Amino acid sequence: MENKKNTGKTLIIILLVGLIVATIGAMIFLTLSIRRTIVASISPIQAANEAISSQVSQLLHPTPTIIPDPVTIIRDIQSMARLETIQYTVEKVITAEVNQGVFGPLFGDKLLFVAHGYVVAGVDLSKLSVEDLQMDGDVLRVALPDAEVFVATLNNDDSYVYDRTTGLFRKSDPDLETDARQAAEEEILRAALEDGILEQAQINAEAFIERLLNDLGYAVVLFD
Repeated sequence: MENKKNTGKTLIIILLVGLIVATIGAMIFLTLSIRRTIVASISPIQAANEAISSQVSQLLHPTPTIIPDPVTIIRDIQSMARLETIQYTVEKVITAEVNQGVFGPLFGDKLLFVAHGYVVAGVDLSKLSVEDLQMDGDVLRVALPDAEVFVATLNNDDSYVYDRTTGLFRKSDPDLETDARQAAEEEILRAALEDGILEQAQINAEAFIERLLNDLGYAVVLFD
C-alpha cells in the first residue's frame, strides 16, 4: 500500500515538473513570437524614418549639380611662340581689413589670407624677326626680345583663409576675400620682379637659344 502511495506521488511530481517545463517553454515561445512581431512591425517604420531622414538631409545639404552649357563660343585664337625660361613659386600672407580701430570688435571685419602662387616669365619668340638675326663674319648676332612675365596667378588649391574676425554688429564682407586674393596676386608678382625674375629669364633664354644655334652650326653667337 505504501509503495502505491509513493508511486502516485512520484507520478504527480513528474507531471508537475512536466507541466512547469511546458509552461516555461510556452512562455518563451510566446515571448519570442511577440518580439518577432514587434520587430516586423517596427522595421517598416524605421525604414521610413531613415528614408525621411535621408531626404531631409539632401534638402538641407544638397549635392550641387553642375550643368555646363552645351554651346561653346571660341572668342579668339592666337598663335604663340613663348619660350618659358623660369618659374617662381611664392607664398605671401595678406591681411585684409575694414573698420578696424576702437570700434573694430563691433563693426570691423578682418581676415588673414595665406596665398600660394607662381610667376612664369620668358621671351616671346613671335616678336623675333629676320632683322634681329645678323651675320658678322663668323659671328651670329641676335637681338632677342626683352623678357616678360607670362603668368602671375594664385594656386587656388593651396591658398586659403587662415583666420577671420567679424565684429558683433557686422556681417562678413563677401568682397573682402576677393580683395585679398587680388592683392595677393599683385604682391606675388611684385616679389618676383624685385627678386630679378625678368633678368634671370633673359639669361636663361639666351643660354637656351645659344645652345640651339650652336647645334645648328653657328659656333659663335652674341646677343645684343
